[in-house]
Amino acid sequence: MPETPELGFFGSLRFRYGLGLLVFLTIAGFFLWEEHEAHILGYLPLILLLGLCLGMHFFMHGGHGGHGGGHGGGHGPHDDEPREGGR
Repeated sequence: MPETPELGFFGSLRFRYGLGLLVFLTIAGFFLWEEHEAHILGYLPLILLLGLCLGMHFFMHGGHGGHGGGHGGGHGPHDDEPREGGR
């Protein structure tokens, strides 16, 4: 039984579809930019401000679950230690 030659990654069907998708998305992005450049640049300060706020919220709270998770609401390093007076 003759063996089929191995084409490798660049000859595979997966690479061809990926390359075709990349070319399509590049062309589509170019035409979207050309048609909507004025709108995008007009809203750019607002988009940057919103992105900055979301980024700060994500990194300052450590992602999801960084709000305390409903177990007392404390954020300090000593929240798990017992308090004075037996409480």
